[in-house]
Amino acid sequence: MERAAPTRATPLIRLEGGLKRREQGDGAFELEIPELLVFRGQIVAVFGESGCGKSTLLDLIALVMEPTRVACFEIDLAPDGPRLDLADLWRQHNEAAMAALRRDYFGYVLQTGGLLPFLSVRRNIMLPRTIKGLPAAAGQLDAVAERVGLSGYLDRYPDALSIGQRQRAAILRAIFHQPRLVLADEPTAAVDKARARSIMKDLQKLARADDVAVLIVTHDVDLIAESCDAAYTFDTGPQVAGTTRSVCRPVAPEHLR
Repeated sequence: MERAAPTRATPLIRLEGGLKRREQGDGAFELEIPELLVFRGQIVAVFGESGCGKSTLLDLIALVMEPTRVACFEIDLAPDGPRLDLADLWRQHNEAAMAALRRDYFGYVLQTGGLLPFLSVRRNIMLPRTIKGLPAAAGQLDAVAERVGLSGYLDRYPDALSIGQRQRAAILRAIFHQPRLVLADEPTAAVDKARARSIMKDLQKLARADDVAVLIVTHDVDLIAESCDAAYTFDTGPQVAGTTRSVCRPVAPEHLR
């Protein structure tokens, strides 16, 4: 699939000079992020071994974990809204503003899908729109569901779907309320390779159509090499004085193949 170029020169997310220190029993873990940029229209992959800092990075971007220090941390919501200084929101402990950002502009795809079992697939997908106060757009949902092979399944409950279908529904839920950034944590870990590639193609199609930036955390380098526009991995060194240090660095997508 031909990659779409980012639609703006200004990053949607800019994180520079970031550090997160976490105490771990008798030791500590430090994640350093010299620079991470996420543009609209991009699929950005974050990969590495267990314990390298992937989940910590995702939590920082998702605004659920406060950085220990950061030089620049911004989100540019134009044309939907202003550029916001996320570092300043953390300094002010402005939880209300960060919760509003997560609600209105972020979408999430969990490793297990995370669909609510007591709601139909349709109501699961509509839930973020309802919380955000957007109209139902049922006809639009039917059309998008048909594109990803969920037509006829919307009024079933999650336990009546296959694992792959549940992940497709989770992707629709993450995108259907018109976020600017989708965060996907190992979205294909629970399916086989064929289904994983199909899910990635679905995620690409839906994200490209709505000009959404997608940040995917994964351990499957072969899978994301086929589809990502940018990639980051981690250099983890040995413990020094009880502290393990990991540095997030960019990798050119062509070097993953």
